Amino acid sequence: MDVMQHAAIDDLLETVRAELDRVRPADLEHEVADGAVVVDIRPFEQRLRSGNLQGAIFVDRNVLEWRLDPTSPNRLPEATGPDVRYIVVCDEGYSSSLAAASLRRLGLHRATDLVGGYRAWAAWEAALAARREEVAAIRPKNRFWHHTETPQGGSPGEAM
Repeated sequence: MDVMQHAAIDDLLETVRAELDRVRPADLEHEVADGAVVVDIRPFEQRLRSGNLQGAIFVDRNVLEWRLDPTSPNRLPEATGPDVRYIVVCDEGYSSSLAAASLRRLGLHRATDLVGGYRAWAAWEAALAARREEVAAIRPKNRFWHHTETPQGGSPGEAM
């Protein structure tokens, strides 16, 4: 009987993710408002094909640690110290978990990643846009729809 062996990478992902406080796509905007730096590590070709994450900085995965280590002579201006909240984004949320764990090993203790990566964020954004369109479609077109009285003194919907 041939039994498939559990992949070591799955164990590694489980281990590093247990140490991360991963960010859900719905919470990304709030994190950024609180000062987090979003770091997109997807290759240029993926970003070109799928789109960019507005406001993110783009750092190739193979130089990530050198660019975000605040003690590196090759650091980016955003790499100001160990307390920066980095949220690493890849396409599906796998390599970003490993990258965030590597940043934590450098002393960037607030580094984490985006659950599901860019694809999950894009799906969440599309669903949010669809909900906004639905709300806009059902909202009354009358500019006084939110008032309890019409300009003529009656209640909305009352016959005049």
